[in-house]
Amino acid sequence: MLNDYPYIPEGRKFIYVPIANFFMAAAKRMALEGSTDRLWPTGAVIVVSGKIIGSAANQSALKSKRLMKFHREVFCVRRFLKIPTGQKYWICRGCASPRLHSEPRAIKAAQKAYGDITGADLYHWGHWWCCKSCWDAMIVAGIKDVYLVEGAKGQFQRGAGTDSHK
Repeated sequence: MLNDYPYIPEGRKFIYVPIANFFMAAAKRMALEGSTDRLWPTGAVIVVSGKIIGSAANQSALKSKRLMKFHREVFCVRRFLKIPTGQKYWICRGCASPRLHSEPRAIKAAQKAYGDITGADLYHWGHWWCCKSCWDAMIVAGIKDVYLVEGAKGQFQRGAGTDSHK
């Protein structure tokens, strides 16, 4: 199953929980209420000792609805160049730079409020894996476990081979 993910660091894994899980439901609410990427909203919450200490949603680098629609429906540089999912976000402004992904934004919020978050867990809704940049941020922050919603791959996987928006 590990080979199914576009990227996963050695020794790391995802833990799956139902959407009824309190923290996963909170990650979903964060995505749906806070994301500016209406095509693929994602949300993340950071949890320590059963308490949410940080949360965030992904943000689009393109602020105009017209530009986002053009990016989604007409032209994406990464899609044009057939760049695999999870790689080279910096090439296309419409593909949200990794600093705008929900995971590092939630980490930053938790660290701002609580400082060291080593040992915290991260619940992520809206995607079926995490890119290298997000994994790197989670590892540096000391995130212990990463949770995804049950059935995430079937619910959130976009096409075969390339993923043009995250």
